[in-house]
Amino acid sequence: MVLSVSRRTDIPCCYPDWFYRRLEEGTVCIRNPFRPDQISEIAVTPDVTDCIVFWTKNPGPMLAELDRLDEYLYYFQFTLTGYGKDIEPGLPEKAVLADIFHELAGRIGWKRMIWRYDPILLNPRYTAEFHLKTFDKIARKLQGSTKQVVVSFIDTYKSTKENAAFLNLKKPEPGELEMLAGRLAKTAGSYGMRMVTCTEEMNLLSAGIEHGACIDKRLIEELTGCELDAGPDKGQRPGCGCMESVDIGAYNTCVSGCRYCYANYSGALMKSRRESYDISSPLLCGRIGRDDIVTKRAVKSWKNPQLRLPF
Repeated sequence: MVLSVSRRTDIPCCYPDWFYRRLEEGTVCIRNPFRPDQISEIAVTPDVTDCIVFWTKNPGPMLAELDRLDEYLYYFQFTLTGYGKDIEPGLPEKAVLADIFHELAGRIGWKRMIWRYDPILLNPRYTAEFHLKTFDKIARKLQGSTKQVVVSFIDTYKSTKENAAFLNLKKPEPGELEMLAGRLAKTAGSYGMRMVTCTEEMNLLSAGIEHGACIDKRLIEELTGCELDAGPDKGQRPGCGCMESVDIGAYNTCVSGCRYCYANYSGALMKSRRESYDISSPLLCGRIGRDDIVTKRAVKSWKNPQLRLPF
């Protein structure tokens, strides 16, 4: 099993203590976002957890106890953009985040650090020229701490549409995004980084940019030293290259408040779930009710010990 922590919220930033408690107790419960009365209980132990993939904009709060992960293989998807407080109001200064990126890379190695510069949005303030300059500045700071950067252009999810007036998105000129992506990839290459896209419909191979995978089977197999008997994640959007995983997060629970976020779409739900947060609960932000149906979900390691990779 690969554990996704999490596409739905920033657990390393907002709920590290809860996550460490889940590892300590060896189980976690996940409420089905589409059928809220359905809850899955899964084991989270080293023998069944092949890899943990963390998604975060600020892993700083979990670093003090990072040694609690010593029995697990893991890597980070670390989003670091150039947006200001108008777009990412709840995050520390970008220089602080760059320092955290360096610190984490120094502890776990560059191979387990993936930089995400996404989503890329265009408006009168955040122009293509802004992104070119800011990307270069951040890439220079992160040089040596990562070898891969993921980019994507903003999608108009329902939740993003609700912020459309605030975001004041600009419709790209014909070829503008392809030009921007190509120049960003060239900059990334100059700092020793390979650029890939995340679920991007545009074909950017001519710019040297391949489609990537956030839950990256090839990377996990390299890190584990064996092949994994797992397939693609059928629950993701078309074009997603991720392998199957189990996501333990919950929507409407992140406190960073990023204006482009698809995972926070209800202020009332967010308030309610934050108020119900309990570190001792097996559920993130909530408790199991008497009308809930809890099902133990069988999980297992996908490692195939008979197939060794030539690394």
